[in-house]
Amino acid sequence: MKQRERTRHLIELGGLVMKAELVTLTDDDRAVILGLLIEAAAKLRDDDRERHLSLWRRRGRRVFETVALPPAD
Repeated sequence: MKQRERTRHLIELGGLVMKAELVTLTDDDRAVILGLLIEAAAKLRDDDRERHLSLWRRRGRRVFETVALPPAD
């Protein structure tokens, strides 16, 4: 059961990368996508962590509210 939960979690995370259009905007360059994620992680380690989290949370919620999600199976 744990493997199934892990697989679902990874699929959901991949969906977020797709929803953010990172695959399209980077021409599916995995090194660039990883670099973007590393850059975000670095920002979360600095003194402005809470400001970054707040900004990114608002942006993410806005997209979740405006983009239609596919129906669940």
